[in-house]
Amino acid sequence: MGKPLKLGIIGCGAIIGQYLASFRRLPDLELVAVADLDLKRAQAVAEQYDGVRAVTVEELLAADDVELVVNLTIPAAHAEVALKVIAAGKGVYGEKPLAATTAEARQVLDAAGEAGVAVGCAPDTVLGTGIQTARKAIDDGLIGAPISATATMATPGHERWHPNPDFYYQPGGGPLLDMGPYYVTALVTLLGPVVSVMGAASHTRSERTIGSGPRQGEKVPVNIDSHVTGVLTHASGALSTLVMSFDAVKSKSPNIEIHGELGSLIVPDPNHFDGDVQLFTLDAGGWETLPVSAGYLDSGRGFGIADLAATPPGREPRAGGTLAYHVLEVMESVLESARTGSSVRIESTVERPEGVELATLAQQADALQAR
Repeated sequence: MGKPLKLGIIGCGAIIGQYLASFRRLPDLELVAVADLDLKRAQAVAEQYDGVRAVTVEELLAADDVELVVNLTIPAAHAEVALKVIAAGKGVYGEKPLAATTAEARQVLDAAGEAGVAVGCAPDTVLGTGIQTARKAIDDGLIGAPISATATMATPGHERWHPNPDFYYQPGGGPLLDMGPYYVTALVTLLGPVVSVMGAASHTRSERTIGSGPRQGEKVPVNIDSHVTGVLTHASGALSTLVMSFDAVKSKSPNIEIHGELGSLIVPDPNHFDGDVQLFTLDAGGWETLPVSAGYLDSGRGFGIADLAATPPGREPRAGGTLAYHVLEVMESVLESARTGSSVRIESTVERPEGVELATLAQQADALQAR
């Protein structure tokens, strides 16, 4: 509290650019070092950011001026890197998912608890004005008691644009574990924790063809299900239907739609921080766009880290490890149900994260510290 949280980053792939853009706008965060297994990639990042040094992973973990490490490695390495960070006595904030499996994620949370360090995890898109305005509409009773939701993500596959899409089609990848964190985190934020799931899954092709970059035309094997459907039962009784696909070409379905006793909401893309929220009620008889009424204004990837920095000790940050673990268990259980054909009960639970009032992050930080 009162001074910038000093950060290091491990993993200098494509996503780092979005974090760097946010860090430049967040005075409560100070990036001091970056590391990558390929030191040249870290050096290229450091050259773009004044006051940042490129170091090896070992040097970053040993650095006295790094308080929290942002883990931007590939999903298969999330747990291994997080455990090393925690063993070095530093907090960790990871890209989604928290780990490749719930067993690994449990190790991360247990280690952090023993070490007394914070764990945060993307996605923090739910802190923006899009999801938060929808949440406030639900909390204010504009649709009555929630009954159900649908969440749809349809794309013909990331190999069309990603130059190295291999990991999307290996265990730990796939449409659910890749894009599902945005949708399931949003559903939990809107409707609360999940208590059981049913799932079904399929795949249409045994290999994919890279469509861009130096490997264009190369074949990539598919070793995961590339189309996944799940039905989530929330503790509130609401039912969410989830469709995550790397096989479907396109969809006109809303990214997320929430239905209640009195009305329905169209919720914007949970992969973004903003977007229009539309409401239909029986009284109005038509769709209306709601004014922006909640969430961090002008937010971007990395705002969850600043929210973590502003969260008083002993309180769970909004983009915290407990929520990320619950979301991962939900997704893993959908895939387990798809394999077994049986309903799977969710063992973990989580408090619905506190809503974000409409404000800049600095205003929210002042409010949190005043508590």
